Amino acid sequence: MSAALRAQNVSVSLGGNRVLNDVSLALRPGWTVIVGPNGAGKSTLLRGLAGLQPLEAGRVLLRGKPLTAWSVRERAQQIAWLAQQGSATGELTVRQIVQLGRLPKLGLFAEPDARDQALVQLAMVAAECDAWPHRRLHELSGGERQRVLLARALAVDAPLLLLDEPTTHLDPPHQVALVRLFKRLARDRTLVSVLHDVPLALQADRLVVMQAGRIVSEGAVDDPAVHASLTAVFDHAIRIERFGDRFMALPNLD
Repeated sequence: MSAALRAQNVSVSLGGNRVLNDVSLALRPGWTVIVGPNGAGKSTLLRGLAGLQPLEAGRVLLRGKPLTAWSVRERAQQIAWLAQQGSATGELTVRQIVQLGRLPKLGLFAEPDARDQALVQLAMVAAECDAWPHRRLHELSGGERQRVLLARALAVDAPLLLLDEPTTHLDPPHQVALVRLFKRLARDRTLVSVLHDVPLALQADRLVVMQAGRIVSEGAVDDPAVHASLTAVFDHAIRIERFGDRFMALPNLD
């Protein structure tokens, strides 16, 4: 299966410091989680994949074509993005914010049609923010805001979703709901998320383990070599155990 998105020998420096060093990665349909300690370069890599971070070296290919060769609007139709600290105007209602996800298709002046409205509603239901469509952003809690911004990304209806810490501010029930949603979405699209929460990361299809600006391991979530790298980058503060057909990360208190 060909890669929907590919990084080739990507390097990035920020403030004179190299934060990504010769990173290559191929992303295919399914749910991939990028995981690693703080400062590993996870969010920088995700921004680079989205075309939001200038590269010092290397390139990103979207469906085999350099990302820089796609127009901004074409790119926005192909890639939905959720930032770690997402933003939206506080005076807009929830539904208006989610409807912004249709801008890559509609442009600034076209009116949303029935399909657009249906996609907005489906996104709100999926992100569990459909019960309060007329509330304004400044009236929402941090977790509620995050669900609205996720719905905006889902409303794009893009074949690729790049999500930086999508579980931020969410309580455990909504985190679990989000994992179930990602599993459904990943059946027919490419979903890539950065997560700090290792137990949640272990519910994905594939893991990319990063440390100090490099990929140290990648593979299926049940790959013992990936598990070994994952525990190593966290200084063996966790251990990974199997429970039935699932894996769990537990604190290593021994």
